[in-house]
Amino acid sequence: MTSSLLGPSPDMLTTSEHEHAWRTESAHTTSEGRVLYVECVACGTRRVDLQPHTGLPPTALSTMVAPTRSGR
Repeated sequence: MTSSLLGPSPDMLTTSEHEHAWRTESAHTTSEGRVLYVECVACGTRRVDLQPHTGLPPTALSTMVAPTRSGR
């Protein structure tokens, strides 16, 4: 029997198996604040966030959307 110290590959992770590390893909300013399109660097899950003011952290506007198998 063999074991791996590396754990599962990011392609095998689901959105509930790890804490996401969000990277901003793009952003734009609206009347409601700054809209951010973010992607998890580990699994490719995407989400849309809103940052109403530069001093406040962004909050999720959308649900998390996992990548399709052919998308990565």
